[in-house]
Formats: sequence, C-alpha cells, structure tokens
Amino acid sequence: MAEFKPVLLTLPSLTPPLAVEVLPFGLTIHRVYVQADGKTHDIVIGPEDPQGHTEVKYVNTVIGRYANRVPVGTHNVSKDGIQGSFTTVTNESPEVSLHGGLKGWDFAIWSKYDTLSDATLFTKSEVETITQAAPGDASAAIFHYTSPDGEEGYEGTLLTETLVALVGPRGVASGPAEHAVGSVVIVYRSRLQEKDKVTPINLTQHWGFNLDASLKDDPEAQSILNHRVTLKASHIADRHANFLPTGNFIPVAEADNGSLAHVHDGKRVGDNWPSGAGYDDYYVLSERTTRQSPHRIKTSEFGPSLNVVKDIFERPNENVLELSSEKSGLAVKFDSNQDGLMFYTNNFSNEKGYRKKIHGGTGEKGDGYRKQSATFIEFHEPLAAFKYPTTTSTDTLLTSNEIYNNYVRADVFLRQVEHTGAA
Repeated sequence: MAEFKPVLLTLPSLTPPLAVEVLPFGLTIHRVYVQADGKTHDIVIGPEDPQGHTEVKYVNTVIGRYANRVPVGTHNVSKDGIQGSFTTVTNESPEVSLHGGLKGWDFAIWSKYDTLSDATLFTKSEVETITQAAPGDASAAIFHYTSPDGEEGYEGTLLTETLVALVGPRGVASGPAEHAVGSVVIVYRSRLQEKDKVTPINLTQHWGFNLDASLKDDPEAQSILNHRVTLKASHIADRHANFLPTGNFIPVAEADNGSLAHVHDGKRVGDNWPSGAGYDDYYVLSERTTRQSPHRIKTSEFGPSLNVVKDIFERPNENVLELSSEKSGLAVKFDSNQDGLMFYTNNFSNEKGYRKKIHGGTGEKGDGYRKQSATFIEFHEPLAAFKYPTTTSTDTLLTSNEIYNNYVRADVFLRQVEHTGAA
C-alpha cells in the first residue's frame, strides 16, 4: 500500500551522509540515517516494517489535531470575535482525550505533492528558499492532509501541509572535535477552509531518539540513561493525577520537591532521576534571544513575496535542547518556535512490540524496545492552552483569518570518540 512506502529524502553530497525515510501513514519519520565513523546509525526507534506503525502508536508520527492531553467534553472558545465549539472524545481515560482522539492524525494517510510549488500554504518566495537550501528532487517534500469538519469532535475543515527537508550543515560546531552533519527541518502549516470558524490546533512530531541504538553489540545501547541533555527551560507544567494540566507552572529548580531532577544542564538522563517512572513532563522554554518565526500568519499578509521560512533555514540554531551520547559520538541540537516541549523517556514501553534490526531486534512482534529506550522530544504549545489563555503566550486557537505556522529544526553533529562500539 502506498501509505506504507517510505519517501526517501537524501543529501548524498554530504560527508558523512544524512537521510530520512518518511511514511505517508501518520506522516511518520520512519528512519533517520546518519553515517558516523564508517557505521550507519538509525537514531530513531520504531518497528522494522512500516505497517508496524498501525500497532505501535505515537512512535515518530505527527500528532493532531491537538497534541497531548485535554479534558473530555464540550469546550466553547472565542477569538477575534469568532465563536466556536468542539467536543473532545475519551480515549485514554473517562476524563482524558489524548493526542487528537480515537483516530488522530497519526493514523491519517497523508499525500505528497508532486512538486513543492503545488503547495498552497507555502509562498512562491518560500518555495525558492526551500529549493536553494535543500537542492535536488530528493531533499525536500511537502505532504498534505485535509481534516474534515467534525473529525474527532473538532470544528472546521482544516487543510494542513507539512514540509520535511534535509539541508546541509547549518549548525555551529562547539569545537574542533565536533563536525556538523546536516539538519532535518519540519514545518507545519494549517488553514481553515470555511469562513468565520475557530478551532484549536497544537501539532508536534512525536519522535523518539536513541543515539546509541545501532551499537547493537553494546549491552547498554538500548538505554538512553547515559545520554546527556541540555534543556533551556524555566518551568514545567503542573498536572493533576490523571496528567491533565492545572494551568499552573512550576520553576524547574522547585519541581519534584526541589530535587533538581528537572534542571538539565548537560547531566546524564539517568542521573538525579525524578520520582516516579521517569521523565514525562512539559517544559516551558526560557526566553530566547533571537526573533522567532511567528505562530500565526495573517491571511491578509500571505502573498507570493512573504518568506517566513528563510530564518528557519539560515539563522543559527538557539539549541534550546541538546541530546548527545559519548558512546556513538552523535549529538542532536534542536530549535523551534514553539513555547515548550514534552520530554518523555519511554517509561511504559514493553518488549511485546517491534524493534528494528539495525537496533539488534528481529523485526518480529514480541521483540520490542525496553523501558527507557528512547527520549521522545515533542515541541508544541502548552498543555490545553485554549483553557488557560492567561497563563500562556498562545491560546492555540486558529481562526479563518490566520495560517498556523510551527517548525522544528534538528541539527545533527558528530563528535570525536575513542571507542565507537561499532559492530
């Protein structure tokens, strides 16, 4: 089936090379290949067979229409004089609707435009910038999906176009022993198709990273506890016992009874482990120093010469989160225009699922990843922000007079290591 046939994006001119496989099913980042010291790494976990994503939910897929948890029930919203109402459905518990409902966009079948110019939510100037940054037919693709009015209780017909692009080294190396490999850029654009509508939207890529997993002869490679994390965050979201947000935020130094477990300053993930099963927290990013790509673009300003993606490709990455491993020598530095991110350490994984062969698995069901086998890094706006507009910088509402704009950029680096653990 076409939805399970990977679309391969490559930058073959890069040394070492970087490549990504994207599935139209769930807009899934199926693989991220990196060549390091003569070995091929796949730095995201997941099933070997693309069709395994029908059984393993939320692994490297897009999440929509609304990421994370919102209360079940009918919600009345208003923005710019436009009134709206939507009803979220239960799927995680009687009180909680998770990741868009019973059948979210992670199960939607996306279509790839034949050319970048076929997209309607990226301007002519932006397509030119994308083509220059990601040259060649195999370096960038735009996928699209139209969510019908009423899907999973959400109001309005919503067209979404998502750019996935590979670009050459843009990141700044931290020293002579670090080499910039290249970058993965994802840009989400959405627009309501009817007039005078308002709907909530909060998208993310729910991708799970393990930079060591391809070192399959190393018994510690299936764990991310030795990975190091630097996260520039000021607060985490306070939540109820059912994981719904309270609308309040806690300074990272005070969270978890002041244990400093949520102060990620380059420490190992496994050091100063938080109470409970592990990390599964929403972090509000600290104030950034450079101008960010806007969350919304006014439709009245959306014309051929508008170019919002130029800064995404060309300005330096602020490195709001850095994930690195001393074993593989790989590091990924992230940037986004979103106000925060979920950081999840795959606490509830079990070995009944699937594991890629490159990660030492058989590819068969029952040979899955163990707990703490990946760090899921999901950039999106604060939890259920349409309910708490006074405590967040965005209400996550989109009107017919706006275009939703969300991006994440992941810069991949290779660092010099004494032992690669190569098989």
